Amino acid sequence: MERHTPADGIHPTAIPRVFLIRAARPSEPLHALHEPALCIVAQGRKQVLLADELFVYGPEQCLVVSVDLPVTGQVIEATPRAPYLCLRVDLDPGQLSAVMLEAALEPSGPKPRGPGMSLSPAEPALLDAATRLVRLLDSPRDIAFLAPLCIREMVYRLLASGHGARLRHIALAGERLDSVNRAITWLKHHYTEPLRIEQLARVAHMSTSALHHHFKSLTAMSPLQYQKHLRLQEARRLMLGQALDAASAGHSVGYESPSQFNREYSRLFGAPPARDISRLRGTLQGHAQRANAST
Repeated sequence: MERHTPADGIHPTAIPRVFLIRAARPSEPLHALHEPALCIVAQGRKQVLLADELFVYGPEQCLVVSVDLPVTGQVIEATPRAPYLCLRVDLDPGQLSAVMLEAALEPSGPKPRGPGMSLSPAEPALLDAATRLVRLLDSPRDIAFLAPLCIREMVYRLLASGHGARLRHIALAGERLDSVNRAITWLKHHYTEPLRIEQLARVAHMSTSALHHHFKSLTAMSPLQYQKHLRLQEARRLMLGQALDAASAGHSVGYESPSQFNREYSRLFGAPPARDISRLRGTLQGHAQRANAST
């Protein structure tokens, strides 16, 4: 993994849906929308905060995310000599379904409860398949034929593991999960609009009380909190990447009140917009200077 990650960051690979992540030092908290994926840490440690629940994981542990979730991630253990290294494989629900059906893996037991994120030790068989997948990066001519087999084996190992109950129910797209996913998809496309819970419940084909209950059980937050995270993350991206001021960024993501935007932004990111963006730019400049010095 170190050979194929010459600098810090997220590195797409020649294998579709497979990424390598590297960090040479602890990072600032990063707020992002985490899509369904399997993450295996090879070196270093990271923590992920979902609402009020903290997941801390290191070598030979795997994190499985089964639905789109707004999270705060932070590398907490990394050095230039021993950088944080992580393998991320984005999960395809269609492949989950196909493997589950072909392997005759039945969704035994009750539907899993709790947020759509779980953490556990990576079983040796899963680590073996992951290692073979990464080694294929050294032999590009073999990727087209062998990489799909490795990923298919990893999916099978996940479905047969402690993560299996949740993933199998996701693959089957149960009624409640399907309803919450419809609500999540609508929020991702309409987060700048005022949220009317009755309208969202109609989109999800659920009552408002059922939507609140099942949405929070899966994402660890209410629909309004989920929308707020989407808005604030996008506003931060606009200020950092497009140099928008706080008032313009807040208005573009749906805030009518600048004071409310500043208040909620400070609560999520720990500082007012101008100070937070200035700090982030300083951190990025520092990383760039160190990268230039090392080359």
